[in-house]
Amino acid sequence: MIPINLQCRLAARPVGLPKAADWAFVEESSAEPGEGEFRVQVEYLSIDPAMRSWMNAGRSYVPPVEIGEVMRAGGIGRVVDSHHADYAVGETVYGVFGVQRFALSDGTGVTRVETALAPAPVQLGVLGISGLTAYFGLRDVGRPQPGQTVVVSAAAGSVGSIVGQIARIQGCRVVGIAGGRDKCRWLVDELGFDAAIDYKSDDVRARLRKDAPDGIDVFFDNVGGRILEEALRRLAHGARVVLCGAVSQYNAAEAPSGPANYMQLLVARASMTGFVIFDYADRYAEGVAQLTRWLESGELRSQEDVVHGDIRDFPDVLLRLFDGVHTGKLILALDASQ
Repeated sequence: MIPINLQCRLAARPVGLPKAADWAFVEESSAEPGEGEFRVQVEYLSIDPAMRSWMNAGRSYVPPVEIGEVMRAGGIGRVVDSHHADYAVGETVYGVFGVQRFALSDGTGVTRVETALAPAPVQLGVLGISGLTAYFGLRDVGRPQPGQTVVVSAAAGSVGSIVGQIARIQGCRVVGIAGGRDKCRWLVDELGFDAAIDYKSDDVRARLRKDAPDGIDVFFDNVGGRILEEALRRLAHGARVVLCGAVSQYNAAEAPSGPANYMQLLVARASMTGFVIFDYADRYAEGVAQLTRWLESGELRSQEDVVHGDIRDFPDVLLRLFDGVHTGKLILALDASQ
């Protein structure tokens, strides 16, 4: 029997936070896989802040999602029908399958997932793109040395929480910036950060002076905006700023302005480098191997916020990225019975 596919498509480019009218749901028979193709039933969708930037028109590191297209999303699923010599029915795979119940693939960009190694949500988080982003962004771009001070924004998120832990493993002093007292306690008490700053209630500038008294050697930025400006004020000589994301700017109705105090980079003889994980695709295996070792040793902890639902729940789950409630990796687990 040909399965019915439910897709979430971009209906309009959002202004500010995405709203219901920006989405369209289309239900139709799933296309049959041709020769060299296979069908995947998507079981878990990765929900990431970058999704919001993909909805905007304009030049970026990947093409925007076009109006009428299935919303782009990485996911893990099970092969349910195959005419591909290398992928058998029953295998678990990862790929950019989109926000839909079923996806066709010719294997391009698809990797097998060893669920015996770790559950699927962990494979989307610490052992997936989030973990790899933290690993390569910090180690290759940030280049921290033992004893140096690493500050990370959005520190309770899927990338930031791993960045801070890797910095701790490497012998650095780690300061996280997050929203809310509970998140800050979690960073210090559970993940081993040396300090955590609540940007909602703390004086960020004063706290950075206190918690990074010798300056910031590495600032791993996931937020942009005023938090970036405050970090630039505290750069140590030769500091490295890793630009990974700017979640505070993604829903801005107007084009954001750059940091007004960027000349602090000159004063500190510092560097600011943009970072995109896809540039490291040929080294993913290296990163996964090291992250796995840290996970198995207990030096690295995973945290997933798994929401159970279906494709129609995607818009609401996406908004959780911006309401400050979730911690760790946000995932939509699709109900197979729907």
